[in-house]
Amino acid sequence: MAEEFKYSCNTASETLEWIHAIINFIAPYRYFLDAHVVNFFKDRLWEAVDKEWMDCLQKESVENLLRIPSGVVQDHWPGSLKDFILTLRSLCLSREQADFQEFSGMHIASLSSVLAQGMNHKKKHEVEVLSALVSLVAKQVGARTIVDVGAGQGYLAQVLAFDYQLSVIAIDACSHHGKITDARAERIRKHYAAKMRKNCSEPRELSVPKTVTCRVLSSDTLKALSNSLIEKDHAGNQHMGNRSSVSQPSRFAEDILHSWSCSDSTLVIAGLHACGDLSVTMLRTFLECDKAKAVISVGCCYNLLSEEAICVADSCCGFPVSQGVKSAGVILEKSARDLACQSADRWRGLGENAGLHNFELHAFRAAFQIVLCRHYPSILLESPTIGRQGKALRRQQNQRILESNLHHGGSSESGEPRESVAFLHEYSSIQSSNSGESNAVDRCSLFAKFCESGLGRLHLPHLADTAYSAVWRESESYAELIGPYWSLRAALGPVLETLILLDRLLLLQEYGSDLEVYLQERMTCKIILLISGSGMKCTDLQM
Repeated sequence: MAEEFKYSCNTASETLEWIHAIINFIAPYRYFLDAHVVNFFKDRLWEAVDKEWMDCLQKESVENLLRIPSGVVQDHWPGSLKDFILTLRSLCLSREQADFQEFSGMHIASLSSVLAQGMNHKKKHEVEVLSALVSLVAKQVGARTIVDVGAGQGYLAQVLAFDYQLSVIAIDACSHHGKITDARAERIRKHYAAKMRKNCSEPRELSVPKTVTCRVLSSDTLKALSNSLIEKDHAGNQHMGNRSSVSQPSRFAEDILHSWSCSDSTLVIAGLHACGDLSVTMLRTFLECDKAKAVISVGCCYNLLSEEAICVADSCCGFPVSQGVKSAGVILEKSARDLACQSADRWRGLGENAGLHNFELHAFRAAFQIVLCRHYPSILLESPTIGRQGKALRRQQNQRILESNLHHGGSSESGEPRESVAFLHEYSSIQSSNSGESNAVDRCSLFAKFCESGLGRLHLPHLADTAYSAVWRESESYAELIGPYWSLRAALGPVLETLILLDRLLLLQEYGSDLEVYLQERMTCKIILLISGSGMKCTDLQM
């Protein structure tokens, strides 16, 4: 049985030791990292897994399968299987809840209905916590300007500007997002102005985020852009509007690099859901830009990280970024980076019906790949994408069920519409050992609809029903292995995410940053926050 060993990352050497432990452990399981759902039947992916594991998990309940990514094992499982899952759990960053009291002076205030407009519960929570933290960090390092990288529709930027009275520059690659940010900010400004007039309070100048449309392709671009805008901001340039557009960021960076060193102003670089390489660019900018006194990065979309230049020692790819991991020669590739995005909590929270449906969609897509391989082999050279066909079919069916239920009334004893319960059972038949001939026919019919929808998306002619049924009949007997296989594979997701985050942490530690690590988890929100600053305690936090 694997021991629960608590790894540490307080120093660069400790972080590198943890990284090497991950690399060494996952090496024999590379087949999981490189696997793709579409090839499950075609390449008989289950045959690479220990047969004793598959035989055991094939009989396991869906609930227990969905708990595997969270590191939960059952006593009756083979020792080697339990050791695999528990070792993975010991290699992951802890998901223990962090105490915000660790941040002395941090106060998380609830957003007003005006500022929270358009945010769902998850986004509102993220913005509340992150804005309070950015404000605290800015105060600690003496910075008044926040550069919000990948600002999107400006939710974070507007809270920092209106609630915390900080000067904010919101950078995003999408001009449409910039227009939305400006329009939303203007509505909020009018609301605050009207409120001050109504209360007869002393009028104050409202801080409004400045939006910039620019593709941040390198740390040089972000460094130059940030400092140039700060120069203009502090110079009080009245001709500078709230929006700026930079069509050629590289040329723009070269034109203004000479001016950035002349200003005494400082800044904090922040990003909520900065996708792919953008999070790494923020870290590099912090390390290279003297004016940047702190970086607060909430990364996402590890699948979009670049690895093309891994063989070049001084490359600026998105992974790996630290010299320690580069020296180890680690390559993840896209399938593994996709896996790093998997949320163990989302798996655990699926529930039996949703879990079964998820496994069935995997089975349909894998069987559809065989249809393409046999009848349209040339299309496979293009790596076809058909979208979420199975989920679309389910949404359409659920809509019909709801409409029918509203018209006829009636519900099950559990309170759910009777049709909905029946539909979920129809979709939840893969793992059922007592499925009869009618259920087999239903599944075959659903698979045919799935194929027709997929072929339609690819603009390919439909086939005869017998072609679909022939593929499904030969695949169906192995469909019950999909649940165990993908649950085991998903267990590697948190470890891969840990590897990516430790790589970023090591990058900062190699530059001499003093870092401490904390993690917090709330509901199904899966966000890692990396904070670093000059002369301050820095944190890695999960909200």
